[in-house]
Amino acid sequence: MFRNRATLARSPAHEVALDCLAAGIRGADPERATRDAVAVTGADLEIDTGDRSFVDLSAFDRILVLGGGKAAPGVVRALDARLGERITDGLVVVPEDHADVGGSIGAVALEAGGHPVPTPAGADATERLLDLAESADASTLVLSVVTGGASALLASPAGELAVDDLREVTRGLLDAGADIEAINAVRKHASRVKGGRLAAAAAPATVVGLAVSDVVGDSPSVIGSGPGAPDATGYDDALAVLSRYAVDAPAVRDHLEAGAAGERPETPGPADPAVADVPTHVVAGARTAIDAAADAAAERGYEPCVLSSRVQGEARGAAPTHVAVAEEAAASGDPVDPPAVLLSGGETTVDVRGDGDGGPNTEFALEAARSLSAGVDRVGDGLVVAAVDTDGRDGASDAAGALVDSGTVTDDAEAGDALARNDSLGYLAARDAALTTGPTGTNVNDLRVLVVPGRRD
Repeated sequence: MFRNRATLARSPAHEVALDCLAAGIRGADPERATRDAVAVTGADLEIDTGDRSFVDLSAFDRILVLGGGKAAPGVVRALDARLGERITDGLVVVPEDHADVGGSIGAVALEAGGHPVPTPAGADATERLLDLAESADASTLVLSVVTGGASALLASPAGELAVDDLREVTRGLLDAGADIEAINAVRKHASRVKGGRLAAAAAPATVVGLAVSDVVGDSPSVIGSGPGAPDATGYDDALAVLSRYAVDAPAVRDHLEAGAAGERPETPGPADPAVADVPTHVVAGARTAIDAAADAAAERGYEPCVLSSRVQGEARGAAPTHVAVAEEAAASGDPVDPPAVLLSGGETTVDVRGDGDGGPNTEFALEAARSLSAGVDRVGDGLVVAAVDTDGRDGASDAAGALVDSGTVTDDAEAGDALARNDSLGYLAARDAALTTGPTGTNVNDLRVLVVPGRRD
């Protein structure tokens, strides 16, 4: 899985970290997760992601599969395996570098979009998707496939907005370090497909959501900006986000102000019948990857300890606390007695101030390496810290993340300067600490692994 594994596997602890990361990514494979969750029993489509539900297929003349995201092809492959020729038509928007772009999986077309910012091609594909949604009627079943990345890939500007306006505001919010819920409040109100508007376009069809979650808490309204979910935010909330993060996006601001003045329709809220009863089944998420990584640790004789699947905030701010917990385990056996692997997931952000290369996971790893090297009692010696974005791309970089130890940083001032320039990847790649996988086919966000090989008395 890791193209440079031979270089990175410097010790048994490094090998365990790599094995746990790989197991976590494989464990969140969307095709396998969907096959496990979905079955056809007689005339029913059975979906089981904890609470079993049934859809009577005999009640529908057409089945459409609509959606998008980095993990969408895997979900579609599983649906095609289960439903086959029952699927009438469909379209999902996927990253432009996906191997099957321009082709299809059964009756479902795979069209190219842009990530992390929208593209004109993605907007064109989303328009075709909306045309299919609007063709649905009461005898149509729409399976809405939404996975991480769909917020950018499903790009259909609302009102008089253009794709460039969406690109401008998305880039501004990302660079400002805005969290995903803040970004989505703006996206939903600048789009014809997000914030429940896909489900509204498909009404009066029956809509059922299948999701691979890349967000903390797995809320359907947040995953992919909630194309099939009710939106509890309003135009005023979106305007407040632009002000809070000082994002200058004049066209989007004008659009939002018109909406706040009642000149544009609001997104469908929790009471709107088009979205109120749309179920969303999360087939995989951050916890899926963490549990698979924990199983890999246990198989190798390491006690797994899950710190949290909900880590948020600024990436470099989260690193020292993670390292402190690992050092405590090495020094005292709390909260877990070594040999142990500490695990966490979630979604951190970066406040972009420089023009270097990297993303949240390389910034986390570099700050963790600084903490390890700065330990006065050297209890961090022997610890290994790894962090990846499970989709194989950390931020806008081509790296998945990084693997570090107490020897990664030898000059703290130099490492600090790299972080100030947001060049964590440049620094770590020069020290053979960057992790590269290429696209993984899934996206359940960040996965962090801290290996504590033993006690240091």
